[in-house]
Amino acid sequence: MLFSVLVGLRALRANPLRTALSTLGVVIGVGALVSVLAMGDGVERFARQEIERSTDLLVLRASPRTSRSVDGLLVRVADFPTFTAADAEALQAALGRAASVYLGITGGVAVRVPGDSAVRGVIVSGVGAVPRDLPYTLRAGRLLEPADLAAGEPVVVFPAPLAAALGLGLGDSVLLGPVPFQIVGLVAGADSAARVPAVVPLRAVARALAPLPAPPPALALRVGAIEEVPIVRARVEAWLATRWADWRDRVEVQSNERLVEQARRGMLVFKLLMGAITGIALVVGGIGIMNVLLASVTERTREIGVRRAAGARRRDLLAQFLAESVAITGTGAAAGVVVGLAVAAGVAALMRAQTDAPIHIAVTGSTVAVAAGAAIVVGLVFGMYPAVRAARLAPIDAIRHE
Repeated sequence: MLFSVLVGLRALRANPLRTALSTLGVVIGVGALVSVLAMGDGVERFARQEIERSTDLLVLRASPRTSRSVDGLLVRVADFPTFTAADAEALQAALGRAASVYLGITGGVAVRVPGDSAVRGVIVSGVGAVPRDLPYTLRAGRLLEPADLAAGEPVVVFPAPLAAALGLGLGDSVLLGPVPFQIVGLVAGADSAARVPAVVPLRAVARALAPLPAPPPALALRVGAIEEVPIVRARVEAWLATRWADWRDRVEVQSNERLVEQARRGMLVFKLLMGAITGIALVVGGIGIMNVLLASVTERTREIGVRRAAGARRRDLLAQFLAESVAITGTGAAAGVVVGLAVAAGVAALMRAQTDAPIHIAVTGSTVAVAAGAAIVVGLVFGMYPAVRAARLAPIDAIRHE
């Protein structure tokens, strides 16, 4: 068997140009696959970062139901649950690192600069703890601190675009509803036009929403990845079921399930499409390997007959030609990985230069493994027919072949 493998590898050196051209086909196929996978993973990572920073697809809310439908009419109820900081801590303990949980109240208020009659609108979010994994970026100043939350200080982390429109900066006072708040931080989303809330301590939000009564506190959750949203939602519902048997009548769990599913499906379709396109390149390379091996079988028919007459078994000939095929694909795969990564890095650099988007290739072990595995499979599949054809030659007919 080992001798047959060595004979096969020696035969590749007999026709170096043909072997090089066949290997080039594999290099192109594997290089295309690696570059597309690396770029696809990089673009997916960029898309996920944009989703995290500029959308609320990763946010879930568990809000008390303050009304219920009776005879087609919404009737207010008095026995709705009131979430506390202890509930947020208990849910956080149940979820672990799957999501960050905080207690909050959200509402829309009018915002004005003291002494100016111009009115703008802003979403005010009162939080009972410093949220982790915020969907926006701190541009200046600081975020809320535990001392602010504990004392209910009238301080606000304000949207930077709205502050610029109002001519406000750090340390300035702004009227949220009827109450002045001091701006201690400026934040903005990935998209400058995105609506970013003004964040205040939970104990101070009722003053901003006055004279209307503040809505009851809700539990807000931020999940780490799109795929985890349905899982975390199911765990939240299970936690609520341990608190109230009729929790569906008491609490509403909200998430953008439809948009989340659309985002997940879009990423999957993109990767499958790119993989299918590059798979065609690998098939073309495999056809080139098969052509080379079929020509080799035809040219060496007499040699095959002599080997069979000398006692070579069919499996020895199978090993010989499969060794040639795997040698071509293995060499092509190694070179293709290098070429593919270089091409992907160049394309990513061009995209960064043209769009200012921070897109970088993502090289993972699975990318290299898929490319190498696909090349070896192509070599075995397309090398099998020539190998079987050589092994089935009758010794007498092969020796007499001209």
